[in-house]
Amino acid sequence: MPRKEGAVPESKDEREKLKNEVAKELDLDDDVEKRGWENLTARETGKIGGNMVKKMMRLAEKEMDEKKGRIRLNDEEKE
Repeated sequence: MPRKEGAVPESKDEREKLKNEVAKELDLDDDVEKRGWENLTARETGKIGGNMVKKMMRLAEKEMDEKKGRIRLNDEEKE
């Protein structure tokens, strides 16, 4: 079964960059290079995914602070 696309398919490249950045921060980049993404353990991919979410939340919070508590979702107009 094909993987589900994200909410914003155009952001796929940015998500890949973030995934690689987080893997490097967790010292898992060598494991990814040796074994590939598909052969990482559930624990390793969970660490990467969890840290990606933390980073995305920090970015969303920063955007909310800059926009007085509002964040642009999907196709809402920018203020």
